[in-house]
Amino acid sequence: MTTNATNPATRRSEQMLNAIAREVLGLETLETRNAGHLDFHVLGVWQILEALRLAYSAGYEDAVSDSGT
Repeated sequence: MTTNATNPATRRSEQMLNAIAREVLGLETLETRNAGHLDFHVLGVWQILEALRLAYSAGYEDAVSDSGT
């Protein structure tokens, strides 16, 4: 999930997605490592749902805070 993003908002969103991946999904990284056992994971639907909810909430909060400035 590496980009050459210099935009602070993009960096912030990538950091948030990485944190959600670590904390909720138990993933060490979102980087492609070109090894099946490192790039593919078995996850419960409840984990995926929680990760999606957190990502949506983070995006919403970011949009709301940006519109208020």
